[in-house]
Amino acid sequence: MKRFFLLFGFFLFFYGPISLSEAVVDRVVAVVNQEIITLSEVEKWINPLKEEIVAEDRLERQRKMQEICRKVLEKLIEEKLIDQEVKKSGIKISSKEIGATLEEVRRRNAVTQEDLEKALAVEGLTLETYKKQIEKGLQRQKLINWSVKVETKAGEKELRDFYQKNIYRYRTNETYRPSHILFVIPKGATPEEIREIRKRCEKVLEKVKGGEDFGEMALLYSEDSSNKGRGDLGYFKKGELLPAFEREALRLKVGEVSGVVRTEFGFHIIKLLDRKGADPLPFEEVKEKVQADYYESEMEKAFRQYLGTLKEKSVIEIKL
Repeated sequence: MKRFFLLFGFFLFFYGPISLSEAVVDRVVAVVNQEIITLSEVEKWINPLKEEIVAEDRLERQRKMQEICRKVLEKLIEEKLIDQEVKKSGIKISSKEIGATLEEVRRRNAVTQEDLEKALAVEGLTLETYKKQIEKGLQRQKLINWSVKVETKAGEKELRDFYQKNIYRYRTNETYRPSHILFVIPKGATPEEIREIRKRCEKVLEKVKGGEDFGEMALLYSEDSSNKGRGDLGYFKKGELLPAFEREALRLKVGEVSGVVRTEFGFHIIKLLDRKGADPLPFEEVKEKVQADYYESEMEKAFRQYLGTLKEKSVIEIKL
């Protein structure tokens, strides 16, 4: 069944604040203007990421986990500050606005009301709970729209400078040829089984980095039909492969090998065999997109400044 995601501005939906009765048996990791953030709130967001961490040893893994914890806690603190400002401002969301957003979710996912409710149930949510999340998201978005202002039009020079600095965004007709070694994660695999599959993948990666031929390793170990072709997947355009796979493949130089990459199919080791095209489109052809990207970039800068101002005038105590 489809999972439904709804994003408002820069914020994902986090669940509401934990009650004091729950906090008694939970550890407080931060206090933001007398409102608490608990360890369980942080763990809820880092637990799904634990299997993604590749580390050489236990200490390195622990360091990476601590780094993720700090980043998640920082996001939760920012969310708390925004919600406090929403409360101060008295922003209200009408049932009509919530209904319109709900309808947009159904439209984008091409589902009926019944399908949506079934999907929410799989996530442990009721329709009413989901509506409250929508309400909170809309409140946050309104606050940002009111508080964060940027110039909507930029001059020709600013746009051209932005275009040159971000030229990689405006390339076209690029194709790339990845090769991979896949270790499949079976449906319903336990965390222990997933760890074992990752270990197998890491051992093969060590062999490749130790000088073993990538194609030979794909032929021997890959659990994908491409193993017969020594892992060669052929040429693809951007957007044709899984985002996590493509993102890593396009970060590589030709001939370079990735680390362990996880997708919905399993763990991959990727080698980039070739890359063609990638000529940038003329500025005049992509000017509208450049302007939209420039505005988004300026909005992000202004938003970070706004958050910095909120932090400066707040009392924040971190206990993690």
